[in-house]
Amino acid sequence: IVISCLDKKSNTKVAIKKVPKAFEDLIDAKRILREIKLLKFFDHENIISLMDVPKPEARKGFEDIYIISDLMETDLHRVIYSKQELTDEHIQYFIYQILRAILYIHSSNVVHRDLKPSNILANKNCDLKICDLGLGRGGMQESNDEDDKKIAELNSDQPLTE
Repeated sequence: IVISCLDKKSNTKVAIKKVPKAFEDLIDAKRILREIKLLKFFDHENIISLMDVPKPEARKGFEDIYIISDLMETDLHRVIYSKQELTDEHIQYFIYQILRAILYIHSSNVVHRDLKPSNILANKNCDLKICDLGLGRGGMQESNDEDDKKIAELNSDQPLTE
Protein backbone atom coordinates (compact mmCIF):
# COMPACT_ATOMS: atom_id res chain seq x y z
CA ILE A 1 0.00 0.00 0.00
CA VAL A 2 1.52 3.31 -1.10
CA ILE A 3 0.11 6.75 -0.33
CA SER A 4 1.34 10.28 -0.87
CA CYS A 5 1.80 12.68 2.03
CA LEU A 6 3.20 16.11 2.69
CA ASP A 7 6.38 16.18 4.74
CA LYS A 8 5.80 19.25 6.89
CA LYS A 9 9.48 19.63 7.79
CA SER A 10 10.69 19.92 4.20
CA ASN A 11 7.34 20.96 2.70
CA THR A 12 7.68 18.29 -0.03
CA LYS A 13 5.44 15.44 -1.07
CA VAL A 14 6.69 11.96 -0.22
CA ALA A 15 5.49 8.41 -0.74
CA ILE A 16 4.81 6.18 2.25
CA LYS A 17 4.80 2.46 1.57
CA LYS A 18 3.06 0.42 4.26
CA VAL A 19 4.12 -3.20 4.52
CA PRO A 20 1.42 -4.83 6.67
CA LYS A 21 2.32 -7.86 8.78
CA ALA A 22 5.90 -7.62 7.56
CA PHE A 23 7.18 -10.48 9.72
CA GLU A 24 4.41 -12.98 9.06
CA ASP A 25 6.33 -14.64 6.21
CA LEU A 26 10.10 -15.14 6.51
CA ILE A 27 10.73 -14.81 2.77
CA ASP A 28 8.80 -11.53 2.55
CA ALA A 29 10.56 -10.21 5.64
CA LYS A 30 13.95 -10.92 4.04
CA ARG A 31 12.88 -9.13 0.85
CA ILE A 32 11.77 -6.08 2.80
CA LEU A 33 15.02 -5.97 4.75
CA ARG A 34 17.02 -6.42 1.54
CA GLU A 35 15.10 -3.59 -0.14
CA ILE A 36 15.67 -1.24 2.79
CA LYS A 37 19.39 -2.05 2.94
CA LEU A 38 19.87 -1.55 -0.80
CA LEU A 39 17.87 1.67 -0.89
CA LYS A 40 19.87 2.98 2.06
CA PHE A 41 23.08 2.11 0.22
CA PHE A 42 22.18 3.58 -3.19
CA ASP A 43 22.39 7.29 -3.97
CA HIS A 44 21.48 7.91 -7.61
CA GLU A 45 18.97 10.20 -9.28
CA ASN A 46 17.44 7.31 -11.25
CA ILE A 47 16.92 5.06 -8.23
CA ILE A 48 14.19 5.76 -5.71
CA SER A 49 15.59 7.42 -2.58
CA LEU A 50 14.95 6.07 0.89
CA MET A 51 14.12 9.05 3.08
CA ASP A 52 13.18 7.31 6.30
CA VAL A 53 12.00 4.12 7.95
CA PRO A 54 10.31 5.26 11.16
CA LYS A 55 11.22 3.24 14.22
CA PRO A 56 8.34 1.42 15.91
CA GLU A 57 7.08 2.73 19.21
CA ALA A 58 8.06 -0.50 20.98
CA ARG A 59 10.58 -3.23 20.21
CA LYS A 60 7.91 -5.92 20.55
CA GLY A 61 4.43 -6.16 19.20
CA PHE A 62 4.71 -4.14 16.01
CA GLU A 63 3.70 -5.73 12.73
CA ASP A 64 3.81 -3.04 10.05
CA ILE A 65 6.79 -1.34 8.45
CA TYR A 66 6.60 2.08 6.82
CA ILE A 67 9.09 3.09 4.14
CA ILE A 68 9.22 6.78 3.21
CA SER A 69 10.65 7.61 -0.21
CA ASP A 70 10.47 9.98 -3.18
CA LEU A 71 7.02 10.53 -4.60
CA MET A 72 6.63 9.71 -8.27
CA GLU A 73 3.37 10.17 -10.13
CA THR A 74 3.07 6.89 -12.03
CA ASP A 75 5.01 3.94 -13.38
CA LEU A 76 6.26 3.10 -16.85
CA HIS A 77 3.68 0.33 -17.29
CA ARG A 78 0.86 2.87 -17.02
CA VAL A 79 2.67 5.29 -19.31
CA ILE A 80 3.17 2.62 -21.99
CA TYR A 81 -0.48 1.55 -21.92
CA SER A 82 -1.92 5.06 -21.65
CA LYS A 83 -3.19 7.04 -24.61
CA GLN A 84 -0.22 9.38 -24.21
CA GLU A 85 1.80 9.36 -27.42
CA LEU A 86 5.47 8.56 -26.88
CA THR A 87 7.92 10.08 -29.34
CA ASP A 88 11.29 8.64 -30.23
CA GLU A 89 12.82 11.31 -27.98
CA HIS A 90 10.72 10.10 -25.04
CA ILE A 91 11.82 6.52 -25.60
CA GLN A 92 15.48 7.51 -25.98
CA TYR A 93 15.35 9.54 -22.77
CA PHE A 94 13.66 6.65 -20.90
CA ILE A 95 16.24 4.14 -22.12
CA TYR A 96 19.08 6.51 -21.23
CA GLN A 97 17.83 6.87 -17.64
CA ILE A 98 17.19 3.14 -17.24
CA LEU A 99 20.69 2.31 -18.48
CA ARG A 100 22.23 4.91 -16.13
CA ALA A 101 20.44 3.32 -13.18
CA ILE A 102 21.36 -0.23 -14.22
CA LEU A 103 24.99 0.77 -14.70
CA TYR A 104 25.02 2.24 -11.19
CA ILE A 105 23.35 -0.84 -9.68
CA HIS A 106 25.66 -3.26 -11.50
CA SER A 107 28.71 -1.15 -10.62
CA SER A 108 27.75 -1.83 -7.01
CA ASN A 109 27.80 -5.56 -7.80
CA VAL A 110 24.03 -5.83 -7.36
CA VAL A 111 21.48 -7.36 -9.73
CA HIS A 112 17.88 -6.05 -9.58
CA ARG A 113 16.26 -9.33 -10.77
CA ASP A 114 12.76 -7.87 -11.13
CA LEU A 115 13.18 -5.03 -13.60
CA LYS A 116 9.92 -4.44 -15.45
CA PRO A 117 7.87 -1.38 -16.44
CA SER A 118 5.81 -1.43 -13.23
CA ASN A 119 9.05 -1.19 -11.19
CA ILE A 120 10.19 1.92 -13.04
CA LEU A 121 8.51 5.03 -11.67
CA ALA A 122 7.92 8.17 -13.72
CA ASN A 123 6.81 11.78 -13.29
CA LYS A 124 5.42 14.41 -15.64
CA ASN A 125 8.94 15.63 -16.50
CA CYS A 126 9.72 12.14 -17.88
CA ASP A 127 12.17 11.49 -15.04
CA LEU A 128 12.45 7.80 -14.20
CA LYS A 129 13.46 6.03 -10.99
CA ILE A 130 13.90 2.31 -10.46
CA CYS A 131 12.17 0.88 -7.41
CA ASP A 132 11.33 -2.46 -5.75
CA LEU A 133 14.75 -3.89 -5.02
CA GLY A 134 13.38 -6.66 -2.80
CA LEU A 135 14.59 -9.41 -5.15
CA GLY A 136 17.98 -7.75 -5.68
CA ARG A 137 21.10 -9.75 -5.03
CA GLY A 138 24.61 -8.61 -4.28
CA GLY A 139 27.92 -10.24 -4.91
CA MET A 140 28.04 -10.14 -8.70
CA GLN A 141 31.42 -11.29 -9.90
CA GLU A 142 33.76 -8.67 -11.22
CA SER A 143 34.44 -9.11 -14.92
CA ASN A 144 36.33 -7.48 -17.71
CA ASP A 145 35.90 -7.28 -21.46
CA GLU A 146 38.08 -10.32 -22.13
CA ASP A 147 36.07 -12.51 -19.72
CA ASP A 148 32.83 -11.29 -21.28
CA LYS A 149 34.15 -12.06 -24.76
CA LYS A 150 35.15 -15.61 -23.76
CA ILE A 151 31.75 -16.28 -22.18
CA ALA A 152 29.97 -14.88 -25.25
CA GLU A 153 32.06 -17.09 -27.56
CA LEU A 154 31.29 -20.17 -25.47
CA ASN A 155 27.57 -19.42 -25.75
CA SER A 156 27.67 -18.62 -29.46
CA ASP A 157 27.92 -20.71 -32.62
CA GLN A 158 30.35 -18.24 -34.17
CA PRO A 159 33.44 -16.66 -32.57
CA LEU A 160 33.41 -12.94 -31.97
CA THR A 161 35.74 -10.92 -34.13
CA GLU A 162 37.52 -7.68 -33.45
